[in-house]
Amino acid sequence: MMHWKNTVTVITGASSGIGKATLELLKQEGSMVYNLDNSPPENTDSYFIECDVSKPQHVEQAIKTIYDNEKRIDFLFSNAGQHLFANIEDTNYEQLESLVGINLMGTFYVLKTVIPIMKLLQKGSIVLMGSDQSFVGKANSSVYGMTKGAIAQLAKSTAIDYAPFNIRVNCICPGTIQTPLLDKAVKQFVTHSGQDEGTVYASLNSVQPLGRIGSPDEIAKTVRFLLSDDSAFITGALLAADGGYTCQ
Repeated sequence: MMHWKNTVTVITGASSGIGKATLELLKQEGSMVYNLDNSPPENTDSYFIECDVSKPQHVEQAIKTIYDNEKRIDFLFSNAGQHLFANIEDTNYEQLESLVGINLMGTFYVLKTVIPIMKLLQKGSIVLMGSDQSFVGKANSSVYGMTKGAIAQLAKSTAIDYAPFNIRVNCICPGTIQTPLLDKAVKQFVTHSGQDEGTVYASLNSVQPLGRIGSPDEIAKTVRFLLSDDSAFITGALLAADGGYTCQ
């Protein structure tokens, strides 16, 4: 049985959505969970550090604070992300830089800062936030899909590089999940297409083989599995949690 007590977990973007659900689950298990987010959580009963992951100095200072306090980091869930509904022509440079800065560079900065600490411990488990778009393309999602494809490759390469240090790196690839990020994407789609919002959500449910979109809690439980010793022989994996969407 996995023992979470006396462990330290870092989650980026844990003030809402999947990150929040994972934070609450791992806290229940007994881990000390730090939330690195640029927005404070509604519930302040957590170890929150305001951090813009697209800025390396923010990440370095946040991780230094955690290490100074705890002298260890056992688990990392690099979850912070941003969505954009747009094709290449409709994407401006500011949107491009913001999406790449948060989704991709933010992931890189957190890995670069946390991995040396895990190397000192000679162990660690990391989960990166991918997407069903780590496997397949979708319309009007060029930059978002680009970042998620890159994160999938980053997980594989990093898993190989740090396996000798007993550090595992995997990538969770959720499909359509009921989160604030989805709500924002649907609103963008409604504005772009003129379709009714209820019709859009009904369509999202119907295209999943399981007949529904997922919940943050379901993804949190999968992240817990990938972080835990229950997945001790899994590294470099891209795990689809998408209701069967990408197996079609």
